[in-house]
Amino acid sequence: MSGVTLFAMTATPAPSLRVGNASGFYGDRLSAAHEMLTEGPVDVLTGDYLAELTMAILGRDQLADPSRGYARTFLKQMRECLAIIMERRVRVVTNAGGLNPRGLADKLTELADSLGFEPRIACVTGDDLLDRAEEFNLGTPLTANAYLGAFGIARCLDAGADIVVTGRVTDASLAVGPAVSHFGWTRDDLDALAGATAAGHVIECGTQATGGNYALTGELAGRSLDHPGFPIAEISADGSSVITKHTGSGGAVTVGTVTAQLVYEIAGARYPGPDVTTRLDTVRLTQEGDDRVRISGVTGEDPPPDLKVGLTGISGFRNEVEFLLTGLDARAKADLAERQLRAALARNRPGDLSFEFTPAPDPHGDTQDAATARLRVVARDHDPSVIGRRFGAAAVELALGSYAGFHITAPPRDARPDGVTVTHALVPSTEVEHTVITPDGDLESVPPPERTRELTEVPEPPLPEPLPEGPTRSAPIGLVLGARSGDKGADANVGVWAASDEGWRWLAHTLTVDALREILPETADLRITRHLLPSLRAANFWIEGLLAPGTARREGLDPQAKGLGEWLRARRVRIPESLLPQTAPSETPLPEEGP
Repeated sequence: MSGVTLFAMTATPAPSLRVGNASGFYGDRLSAAHEMLTEGPVDVLTGDYLAELTMAILGRDQLADPSRGYARTFLKQMRECLAIIMERRVRVVTNAGGLNPRGLADKLTELADSLGFEPRIACVTGDDLLDRAEEFNLGTPLTANAYLGAFGIARCLDAGADIVVTGRVTDASLAVGPAVSHFGWTRDDLDALAGATAAGHVIECGTQATGGNYALTGELAGRSLDHPGFPIAEISADGSSVITKHTGSGGAVTVGTVTAQLVYEIAGARYPGPDVTTRLDTVRLTQEGDDRVRISGVTGEDPPPDLKVGLTGISGFRNEVEFLLTGLDARAKADLAERQLRAALARNRPGDLSFEFTPAPDPHGDTQDAATARLRVVARDHDPSVIGRRFGAAAVELALGSYAGFHITAPPRDARPDGVTVTHALVPSTEVEHTVITPDGDLESVPPPERTRELTEVPEPPLPEPLPEGPTRSAPIGLVLGARSGDKGADANVGVWAASDEGWRWLAHTLTVDALREILPETADLRITRHLLPSLRAANFWIEGLLAPGTARREGLDPQAKGLGEWLRARRVRIPESLLPQTAPSETPLPEEGP
């Protein structure tokens, strides 16, 4: 290393920076980068590939081949797009480097050489703490990566990089880093950093900001959602921004779609990051025109002293089989299959063997599918041989000696890695070696912030005036409120918002923690914290342990809580009739009133 290089930047007037994001996860629309580059102008093209689960996927890739560990789809996109990028002088910032940013940078250099281009490529590293896991008491994870900030990216761009490849940085940093470089912000420009962080948080998940996964679809009537365009943040020198998309692309950008993304996967009003803590309760949204929403008024505070470290691990191996049980006596048939399978596995019993019975919709149904129940058997063990062919053979061998009408959905496969565990730890930012490799190959250290502030919860703000009393009826919550939910390790969040001031007044007084426990019985025994965001007419509920033991390891249909918000919206409560939509003959009528 050539030593620590400190850098200071002085804020100067500059035109707004147009940052377009072309990926929200590893596996997103492959054509998005080309669409973003050809459907309209952008100054910076970003790509976010690193969801929490992705780190474990990349970790397993590296176990098989140490030269891997990065998002390989990024190379496919660059093969198609590098000529346009170089011709139009668009700068690219991506966390596709994953666990191996240097490896991806080397592959990108090889690709550029083969195409006859010489882009200046830089890297951000230092996030990988796997070799220091014992030092930081992190256990024995598969991956351990600190969430770095934006100033390493900015340094790479200041050094003339055309393409910046990072490991684990916060998703919003992909947009904040270019803004820091473009406007010359320093760590003292907290409000500007916070405003850009809010913009980065909105566009980081791609088309979720332009109508994708949007709950209140009636608001977007007449807009094509078949192929939504990817979002753009036009960031100004003061950190305010306009969220938009290319003219003519599908989808929509509204106050609602932006609100939905702002409340996605957050904990509270303070949104902590490595460079700034963003006060989400200060965000102001204004619809400035078609597909143009301004974000303004965002306040920033000093960041916390610690960096979040994402830890993933493989919790053994799993296999499964599903028995189909048709017609009469399905429960007795399931009991027989369970006894037989347990007996067959007695000598090589898996560490965990679970049986889940699902009754038939109608045992006397008009179709065989409707008359068929299911018995799902999941086997887990740390030794894949125990639940591999032995488990599969034991299930298949029951075929001619078990219950009447025996059949299974498919023969069991070989054992495969179980769902990963995702947890988090904190490490002092002063202990993490945030490093950049410039396009010229120099190594430079990015110093941590000098001022930090411990993270505390924001007290609940005063409630708005309640709605006057009036007639109510039982109806689904989703007729009045939007929602979006997601996962953070073993915890989940569900953000809920109202489209009107009256709806907000009802939400704030009605949807309390106690009410949520009653509406969603699965949360009844869990710790729940409510955070109100009046300027967004929103409330966020942080539900601890809902996804325990963690993300994809959780049993059930929704291990990442993506549908939790829609379950909430489908639940019926007493709602003031003044808030409910007026049903016209051509519209879908309200569900019948319940008890």
